[in-house]
Amino acid sequence: MIALFTVLAISYVLGSIPSSLWVGQLFHKIDIRNFGSGNLGTTNAFRNLGWKSGVSVLVLDFMKGFAASYWVAIYAFEIGNGPIAPPGWEADAFLQITCGLFAVIGHMFPIFANFKGGKGAATACGMLYGIEPISIGISSVIFILITFTTRYVSLASITASFIYPISLLVMRYGFGITVDGSIILFAILIAAGIIFKHKSNIRRLLDGNESQVNIYGKKEKEKEAAETMAEAEA
Repeated sequence: MIALFTVLAISYVLGSIPSSLWVGQLFHKIDIRNFGSGNLGTTNAFRNLGWKSGVSVLVLDFMKGFAASYWVAIYAFEIGNGPIAPPGWEADAFLQITCGLFAVIGHMFPIFANFKGGKGAATACGMLYGIEPISIGISSVIFILITFTTRYVSLASITASFIYPISLLVMRYGFGITVDGSIILFAILIAAGIIFKHKSNIRRLLDGNESQVNIYGKKEKEKEAAETMAEAEA
């Protein structure tokens, strides 16, 4: 049990790395918590740090979850022959899910940022990719398509999270692909948690007040400003 608590603590600390905060301070000399929603997540990073830093934050947050559910879990299983898992669980599956979950918790409540973090979508995506890559790959494609077509990162996160457990169910019952039932249950819970964390974004989307991200660079932003000014003068 000591081994289990150790790897869970490592996963939590790994997830607690505040990527957007450190990227903002290092490359932009700002505290992102003072801008936009004040959230330490990918969406706020895209909005206030630009697309390049936004992509960096996305990758870093993704890797936190992946590293916990894949590398930390597998390493712990190998050196300890697997900490004791609850009845009915395979030790490796239990390790992957719990390590990944603690990384997501660390992202949402980071010890390095007064326990006020992001909403967990990118980190959850990374942890789930480490557990089962096909279904999360589908959700990732959906995330990218919605982000680039609508420029609403929040809408992309919500939709991709919703699709993830559905794709697992289709894989298991539609195509006969072996998918552990515990993973499906966990996918439903994590998707529900992410969507719940986006409740304020959902409200703004319904009201038409949600902010879009600038993914095309400064020239595109200037073009939009010029078009807006032209419309105002017309």
